[in-house]
Amino acid sequence: MTDAGAWTMHDSILAAQAVASGAMCGLIWFVQVVHYPLFVATTGDPSADYAAENQRRTSWVVLPFMLVEMATAALIVIAPPPGVGRGTAVVGMVLVIAIWASTLLVQMPLHARLARDGHRPPLVDALVRGNWFRTLAWTVRAILAVWMLRVAG
Repeated sequence: MTDAGAWTMHDSILAAQAVASGAMCGLIWFVQVVHYPLFVATTGDPSADYAAENQRRTSWVVLPFMLVEMATAALIVIAPPPGVGRGTAVVGMVLVIAIWASTLLVQMPLHARLARDGHRPPLVDALVRGNWFRTLAWTVRAILAVWMLRVAG
């Protein structure tokens, strides 16, 4: 916020980014520590149906936050708020791109295999191991988003 206390467009963008990144950080830690490891407990023929339904339902929860995070990160790179340098903005954008790349190239193909083959322990293990990158990247993103909100305020 500005000294006069007026809420600016930069404030709105930074707040939206912090909410989206914070939500994804919390969600990804839950997924990493609880949700994905429990896939091993769901085995046999019904597990493929479970995997497909999990993927469908999860998309409705994560996609809005991921889209807001991508849009706000891009806007911050285009026009960094006062106190937020372009380098910091670019780091934030690179993290978002890396998270999306990991999602598209690692997690989504593994989820497709789970939906086709069921929750086989080696596939679940690969999903959990591969998801550590996103877990750590979203943690850094959330910290960075809160920092940006703080220094620009």
